[in-house]
Amino acid sequence: MKMMMGSSFPEEVLEHVFSFIERDKDRNAISTVCQSWYEIERWSRRRVFVGNCYAVSPAILIKRFPDVRCLELKGKPHFADFNLVPEGWGAYVAPWIAAASSAYPWLEEIRLKRMVIPDDSLELISKSFKNFKVLVLSSCEGFSTEGLAAIAANCRNLRELDLRESEVEDLNQSSGHWLSHFPDNYTSLVSLNIACLNSEVSFTALERLVGRCPNLRTLRLNRAVPLDRLAILLHRAPQLVELGTGEASDLRPDVLSNLLGAFSRCKELKSLSGFWDVAPGYLTGVYPICPRLTSLNLSYAATIQSSDLIKLVSQCQNLQKLWVLDYIEDLGLEALAASCKDLRELRVFPSEPFGVEPNVLLTEQGLVSVSEGCPKLHSVLYFCRQMSNDALRTIARNRPNMTRFRLCIIEPRTPDYLTLESLDMGFGAIVEHCNDLRRLSLSGLLTDRVFEYIGTYGKKLEMLSVAFAGDSDLGLHHILSGCENLRKLEIRDCPFGDKALLANAAKLETMRSLWMSSCSVSFGACKLLGQKMPMLNVEVIDERGPPDSRPESCPVEKLYIYRTVSGPRLDMPGFVWTKDEDSALGLS
Repeated sequence: MKMMMGSSFPEEVLEHVFSFIERDKDRNAISTVCQSWYEIERWSRRRVFVGNCYAVSPAILIKRFPDVRCLELKGKPHFADFNLVPEGWGAYVAPWIAAASSAYPWLEEIRLKRMVIPDDSLELISKSFKNFKVLVLSSCEGFSTEGLAAIAANCRNLRELDLRESEVEDLNQSSGHWLSHFPDNYTSLVSLNIACLNSEVSFTALERLVGRCPNLRTLRLNRAVPLDRLAILLHRAPQLVELGTGEASDLRPDVLSNLLGAFSRCKELKSLSGFWDVAPGYLTGVYPICPRLTSLNLSYAATIQSSDLIKLVSQCQNLQKLWVLDYIEDLGLEALAASCKDLRELRVFPSEPFGVEPNVLLTEQGLVSVSEGCPKLHSVLYFCRQMSNDALRTIARNRPNMTRFRLCIIEPRTPDYLTLESLDMGFGAIVEHCNDLRRLSLSGLLTDRVFEYIGTYGKKLEMLSVAFAGDSDLGLHHILSGCENLRKLEIRDCPFGDKALLANAAKLETMRSLWMSSCSVSFGACKLLGQKMPMLNVEVIDERGPPDSRPESCPVEKLYIYRTVSGPRLDMPGFVWTKDEDSALGLS
C-alpha cells in the first residue's frame, strides 16, 4: 500500500503538495510513509528548526536536508535567561555557520536564540550567501558592531535584522556608525530591531536608511535615540506598522506637538514599544493611534504609573497583546478588562523584583479581572506577591482556552495568603480545566499533590518550569510518567532525586531536554543514566570541581540531559562532565 501511495503521483506533483505542509511534525510524518516520499520531502525541505544545537551535528543535518533556505537554531537552556547556566558553557554557532557556508549557498535566513556568535561568523554569513535576507539574533552574545557592519555592507538583499535582547559589544568610539555601512543604493529593508544596543547610533545614517527603504514596516530603536528625533523618522516612514521608541525624560511642548503630528500621519501603525524613562506627558502623543494598536509593550516604561496607564489602555480597544510593568496595578488591569475585549496575551513584569515590601497594589484580583473581561485571553505571564486557590480556580473556569500560563510569585514557597495552605488545588484546577495547556510555570507553596494533578490532566503539556516545589521523588515521577507530550522540563531547588529519574529514563528519550539545578540527583545516578541511555547526553555541570572527587551519593550542582544523534559534544568546558568512550561518565 505504501508503494502504491508513493508511486501514484509524479514527484513534481508530490513536491508541490509537500510545499503546503509547514509544520515540522507533519513533514516528519510524511517522510516515514515510504522511501520515495522520504526522498521528496528530504529535497524539498526548505526550513529546518533545531531546538538544541547539540542534538544533531551540522554534517548530519546537511546530509538529511541538502537544500535548506532557512536555518533556525537554539543553543543554551532556557534557564540561561536567569543566569543559571555558567559563563562559557557552550552554544557556539561557528561550526554551524562554517558548514552552512559551503553546503547551503542559497541560504536566505538564519535565526538564532541563546547562542554565541563571533564577528568572524557574521562576516562569513555576509560573504557566503548571495541572496541572504533575514538575520534574527535573539538573546545572543559574542559579537560586536564590527560584525554588524559586515552584515550591513555585504548583504545587499537583507530584509530583516533583528537583535532582540542580545548583548552587542562596542569595540570603539565610532561603533554607532555601523549603520552607515549599508550601501547608498540599498533599499530592501523591511524590519530593523536595534532596541538592545547600549551605544548611540549615527542618527544621520539611521535617517538616510529609513528614508530610502519604502517597504520598512518594523523599526525598533534603542534608548539612545531621543524622542525629539522620532518625529523626523516617522515623517520619513509613515508606512510603519511596528515602532519601538527611545527615551525622553523631560517633557517639551514642541516635541509633543511634533509627535502628535507625526503619529497622526502613521495610518498603518499597530504595534508600539520602548518608552524608556519617558515623561508620562508624552503618552498623549500616541492617543491618535491608540484605537488601531494591537500590540503594546511598556515593560521598559518604569516612569509610567497606574493612572497614566489606565488612560492609555482605555483607548486601545483593539489591543491583543500587552506587556507592562506591575505599575499598572489592579485598577489598571480592571480598566484593561473593561476596554480590551480582544486581548490574547498579557505579561506583567515586576518593577522591583528584589524588594522586600510591595511597592505597588498588584494582587491576584488584577489577573482575575482580566480573565473575566477578556474572553480571548490564552497566554499569561504574571509576576505578583500573593495568590489564592480561589483566584486560580476562578481563572481556570473563566479561561479554559488558556494555552500558556506562567505564574511567578516573587517570594518562593508563598502559600495561599487567605488560608495559608498550599496552592496545589489552584494549579490543579488550571491543568484540569485548561485542556489545551501547552506551557506552565509553577510557583508558591506546592506539594507532590500538584504534580499528581499535572500528570493526570496535563496531557498536552509541552513545557513545564518548576522551582522551590514538591516534597519528594514522587512529584517528578508524576510528571515524567503522566505528561505524555512533555518536551522540555526545567527544575530548580526541588527535592527530586535518583529514584524517579532512573525509573523514568525511557521518557527522557522522547523529550528535547531536562534541566535540574540544586536538586537531589547524585553523581552515581548520572553515571547509571549515561550507561542505560546511550542516546542521551547526560551533562553534569559543577563549578566546584570534578564530581568524582566527592562520594557518588553527593548531589550534583546542575544537570542537563538531552537526546542527541551526535554523541557527546566536542566543545565542553572544564566544568562539564559527560559520558565518553572509556567510562560511563568521565571528564571530557
